[in-house]
Amino acid sequence: MTDEEVLTQTRHWLEKAVIGLNLCPFAKAVYVKNQVRLVVSHARHADDLLEELDRELDLLAATPAQEIDTTLLIHPSLFDDFLDFNDFLEIAEGVVDEHGLEGEIQLASFHPRFQFDGTEPDEMGNYSNRAPFAILHLLREESVERAVASFPEADAIFEQNIDALEKLGPDGWKALGL
Repeated sequence: MTDEEVLTQTRHWLEKAVIGLNLCPFAKAVYVKNQVRLVVSHARHADDLLEELDRELDLLAATPAQEIDTTLLIHPSLFDDFLDFNDFLEIAEGVVDEHGLEGEIQLASFHPRFQFDGTEPDEMGNYSNRAPFAILHLLREESVERAVASFPEADAIFEQNIDALEKLGPDGWKALGL
């Protein structure tokens, strides 16, 4: 798969699911302003991906939010297994801490087989974090706090997402081309 194909699928998911279904009410503003950096990783091993994460953390921390507000580090093939990816996230969180960015940048994750603890694989709520590829999402905490402050019921987003996804159902998800 070429980088352009990976980016096209990722943008489709962002536009149809994340923004289109309003799974993240904060995403549209930064996306339409081109403040979302999309990076396709070619890492062959987890250690290589950690080095890429190092570089992306440094770049995000050094760049004004008006230029890059958030980064999606996309890996199309390294983590086929969700549990392996989930284990990797603990190490990735440690990298954020090693950079002294705890409280400044946080990680969110997406995966084609994302599954919340205590749920069945086919539960629609899991689709709130399902993406075409394994993705590390680097978010500025300041931007998250500002967005949450502007959203009157930020605590309800998760429940609203589950309700919307359950109404959509598996056929509706497929109809979005996801």
